[in-house]
This record gives sequence, structure tokens and C-alpha cells, in this order.
Amino acid sequence: MITIDYPTSRRGDTVDNYHGVEVFDPYRWLEDTESDETHEWIEAQNRVTFDYLEQIGPREEITDRLTQLWNYERFGQPVKRGDRYFYTHNDGLQDQSVLYTVDRLDGEPRILLDPNNLSEDGTVALAGWRASRDGTRLAIGLAAAGSDWREWKVMDVGSGELLDDHLKWVKFSGVSWSADNSGFYYSRYDEPADGTELTGTNHFQKLYFHKLGDPQSSDRLVYQRQDEKEWGFGGYVTDDGDYLIISVWKGTLRKNQLFYLDLSADESDVVELISGFDASYSFLGNVGSQFWILTDKDAARRRVIRIDIAAPDPQNWEEIIPESEDTLEDISMVGGRLIASYLHHAHSQLMVYSLDGDEAESLELPAIGTAGGFGGRLKDTETFYTFSNFTTPATIYHYDIASGQSVIFRQPEVDFDPDRYSTEQVFYESKDGTRIPMFLVSRTGLRRDGSNPTMLYAYGGFDISLTPGFSVSNLVWMEMGGVYAVANLRGGGEYGRDWHEAGMLKNKQNVFDDFVAAADWLVSEKVTSREKLAIRGGSNGGLLVGAVITQHPDICQVALPAVGVMDMLRYHKFTIGWAWVSEYGSADDPEQFSNLLGYSPLHNLKPDTDYPATMVTTADHDDRVVPGHSFKFAAQLQHCHQGDNPVLIRIETRAGHGAGTPTSKRIAAAGDMLAFLAKNMDIQPRLQRQARRARSASPE
Repeated sequence: MITIDYPTSRRGDTVDNYHGVEVFDPYRWLEDTESDETHEWIEAQNRVTFDYLEQIGPREEITDRLTQLWNYERFGQPVKRGDRYFYTHNDGLQDQSVLYTVDRLDGEPRILLDPNNLSEDGTVALAGWRASRDGTRLAIGLAAAGSDWREWKVMDVGSGELLDDHLKWVKFSGVSWSADNSGFYYSRYDEPADGTELTGTNHFQKLYFHKLGDPQSSDRLVYQRQDEKEWGFGGYVTDDGDYLIISVWKGTLRKNQLFYLDLSADESDVVELISGFDASYSFLGNVGSQFWILTDKDAARRRVIRIDIAAPDPQNWEEIIPESEDTLEDISMVGGRLIASYLHHAHSQLMVYSLDGDEAESLELPAIGTAGGFGGRLKDTETFYTFSNFTTPATIYHYDIASGQSVIFRQPEVDFDPDRYSTEQVFYESKDGTRIPMFLVSRTGLRRDGSNPTMLYAYGGFDISLTPGFSVSNLVWMEMGGVYAVANLRGGGEYGRDWHEAGMLKNKQNVFDDFVAAADWLVSEKVTSREKLAIRGGSNGGLLVGAVITQHPDICQVALPAVGVMDMLRYHKFTIGWAWVSEYGSADDPEQFSNLLGYSPLHNLKPDTDYPATMVTTADHDDRVVPGHSFKFAAQLQHCHQGDNPVLIRIETRAGHGAGTPTSKRIAAAGDMLAFLAKNMDIQPRLQRQARRARSASPE
């Protein structure tokens, strides 16, 4: 047993009064992530955590195997603009992927931007990029240390030189080039006050047009709503260049408004095509005044409609693709076709339709998995898509639209044998009898004798679907003899709007019940035992793990809540947290306060309780779910915990919510997680290297 001497976390005397109920918040001071006291606390906690991790024998072996497996080529989907293709590539262990261009698919690529040269520690990431329509200019979005803030610059593609354009304070926005390539549309916030960049609330987003060569201060304001501080705007120029489509969002609820600006007419005003936030509306493309829209209006699992903006009344809307039994997850209007991606029990199925909705054909996938992509324009003759699953790394396919033929464009090689592993989908009943799907991935021939170390992962929120995906850390976990289980809880989008709404607001407890039922099923079916079960989740999934261990401290042996929303009474007071009120509710409302207090992980930790071995993870630059959530939860957990299990917090420095994290940091974090599991489940890894041995024995 490793002895742990936890740091002292000062308990303050802060008390808040919510609708007559006094709530003690002793670690309020940890919300100030810039204070000297908080910095000292972070250093002390990390010393304890890393001292513990460094004493775990298999840690080095696990990290070595992660590094070996992670060292494989990864490609981004090519995008064609003008006579050039653009794509990203990582040779395996590069901290950040590199952006390339090439004149033809079989040509010699040229580096446009290598983000690895932008910082010594690899923490400046290429967070977005968009080529102009003629392919001569490139807008580049950069993020530092994992922050949601983006700085956009412009490159001359021919010379590879950066121009003088420099845009700041851009968040939750891409860019869309004008038809004449003279500039692009984007959305930004006002510059925050000093010291509030990573914690201050984000309100009053504004839509601008940036003309190349002009300073940002000269950018033209296209649209704002000074009477609606929570409205955000996504601007998109149509393929024909005639319209600027403005998707108006408010919070994270999948309901939006759809406005447009006629760019072909001088001095035109923004037209509110669809208002009221009554449903989700995604613009797919247009032919003249005919707009194709993906919506869940009167269709919980989504359908495609066509609106003639010359006669926009809803009674004139034309249904192109009706709602089906499967959820229409995404659809692209490219090459004169509608390429639809459906979710059938949380895995992809593809259909190709004509623009009038006539069913043309299914697009066959190599196995059960996840497919996505199909970017392009209405007149394109080709497109690309990606396929992956739990044992198949992201493979890029080239799709010829006229013939309907797919061929592999790039297929990574990873140092393991996928034939040694199998995926099974099972269904189990939740507390109220709802049928929930779950994927089980493990070595082939799994014996159900209750002895298998099992990691149960889930999310359950924000209409986000969990579909089969490739992960090096999961491969190593399975090499260690582990089972990887993914439960598709209510609150996600796997079965459309109704499935989502069954796990939000006052129904949030359904999500926790679904997760608990998954754990119970794994034990009752002898896939594993309580002593060999770990539960894991990130962000909203971190909330899930935190809530479940407070409600059921004996549910598992190990808990791994990452970047979680742990303080449900104050989450809306930081950065973009207010946007989640539509999902969770707000403590400002008396009825919603009672519901939130009932499951808030921070407020439901009980003194003198034996909690699972827990490693909370967060990052000091997370401005999505501010690290104060995890700081306060970890301090309270250490205060309440009574038992031999370690309860630690691992705080990554110069990192954020996850996006843009350097490869080296990802490997280190995965190695620490798996080492923590090995120690607290008494696993002797005996990691495999059979794929490397097989290759070395074969003729070259």
C-alpha cells in the first residue's frame, strides 16, 4: 500500500442563501485560479499525485506501450479549393498535426503550417483553418494552452507567408469566405477585462466581416443583438455566394433560428427566415431561392425539408426526406446528392439521395462503426469520408459521386492485431424499464466469470451521441486484459430529440440511473465484479461519474471523473457555463435549484464515507469547464473520504478542456490513468507486442 499524506485545503466560511436554503461553500477561494494560494494548492496536490503515480511499478511499461501504439500516421480529410487540396497529417508522435497542401492527390505535398514550431512545449494548436474559394489564401485559427479563445491569421498559400491580418477574441466561431475571396465572415466577443480571460462570462457575440489587409478594428459589423446577450451567430456564405446564412444559437439546446442576408443586393437587411427557437434547423445548401434544411421540427429523429424563400410560410415547406426509425445524425449536400448518415442503435448507416429525396442507394461500410465527412460543394465530383470503430483507426475513403464507388485513400497502420479483439452490442434495462444499448469491446473469447477488469464509459447529455471510435489508450487497456464498455445513456442523441430530453433538466436523474444499471448489468452478467469495475467520463461525463459515486459509493472500485461540471449551483457564473442552463437548469430558479442540489456532486459528498479509488483530472487553462469545479470537488472529497482508497487530483498545466492537447501530454495522461487502474485493481499488465513480432518474422 502506498501511504498518502494529503495536502491541507483551507476551509473557508462562505455561505450562500438559495431561496431560503443556506449552502456552505468552504472552498470558494479555489475558484480564483490566478491567486497565489490556489497556485500553491495546485502544486501541493500535484506533488502528492505524481509521487503516488511514480511508485506504481507498471507505469513505465504502460507508457512505453502507449508510445509505441500511438506512433502511427494520422491524416485529416482533404478539402479541395481552387486547384489545391488541403489536409492535416501527423507522423505519429508529433505534438500537433501539420497542415499541408498538394496540387493533385498523388502529388508531392508541401507544408503550409507546422504548429510544432510555434511553441517550445507544443501547446499552440491549429484549432481551425479555411481556404478561400480560389485556394490562394488560408485563414488559420490558433489556440494556446487548450483555451477556447482563437486567434485568426491569414496566409498566402503560394508563398507560405503570413499576411498582416490578425483577429483576436474569437470563440465558438469558424470563418466563411466571401465569393470574391476578398475577406471572410466570423463572430467574436468584446475583449475581456484583464484577469478574466479564462473565467469571465461570454455574452453579446457579434458577427463581422473582415476585409483582407484591414486591421480588426475596421471590420464591418454585420449583425448583433444588444437586446439579447445570450444570442450567438454562425455565418455561412452559400456556394453560389448569393446569401449569408446566419444560424442564431442560444445556449447548448439544439434549437436555433435561421436568418439570411441577400449578398447579391446592395443595402439589404437581415431576413428572419425561421425564428422562435422552436426546433433545430441546419442549412444544407441551396439552388437559387430553394433552401434545403435538416430539422427536427415535427420529426424527433430529424428530416429534410425544402423552403423557397420567395414563399417561406411553413405551410409551403416541402418534405424531401421524411423521418425514419433511425436518427438522421448528419447530412451533406454535395455533388448534386444528399448523403445522409443515420444512427442505427448508435452506429452509422449511410444513404445517398437525389436532391428531390428519391432514394438512390445505400453506401456500404466495412463493419459496424462510425462514418463522417462528405464535405464539398454542389458541383463537386468527389468527396471524402472517414470510417473508424473500436479497433479500426480513422481510415479515409475517396468517394466518386457519379459512380458511387469508394476506395481507401489513407489507411493507418497501428502496431496491434485487430483480429484478437471483438465488439458486441448488448441491451439492458434501466431502473424504469427503458432499454439501453451498450458496446462491449475486449479480447475475443471473453470469459464471463466476474474476473475481467472493466472500464465503463458514458456521457449522457447535450444530444451528443457516443458511437464506436478508435483509442490507443483503450487498446492498451484491452491488452492489459480489460473490457471497455460504452453505455448509450439517455440525454444523448442516439435516438433523437426524445432520447435527449429524457435525460435533461428535471429528468437528469434518468442518466445516472441508466449508468448505474449498466454497472449492475456488467456485474450480474459476470462480465466483471465491483472490485474490478472502473467508471469514467469527461465534462458532462465527469458530472455523471461524480454524481454516481456520491449516490452509490460502493458501485465500483475506481472512479475517473475528468474536467467535470461538479458545482451545479454556480456553473453558470463562469465563461460559457450560462449556455448549459437549457440542459441543466439554474439555481436561480427555486424548483430547478432543488433538483440541482439533489445531484450536484460537490454538495452530495458525505463525511466519513468510503469512496472508490478516485483520480480527478482537470487542466489549469480549461475555460470551458473552469478547473475550480474539479478543485473544489477534490478538496471536499479528500475532506469527506474515510478509507484506504486513494482520492487524488491530477492537474495538467498549460492545457484546457481537451482540444489541442499535445500528443506527449495525451500519452502521459493516459499512462497515469492506466497505471492508477492497474494499481487499484491489482492488474499485472503483461502487455502484448504480438503485432511487432508478427511483422518482424514475415518476409519483406
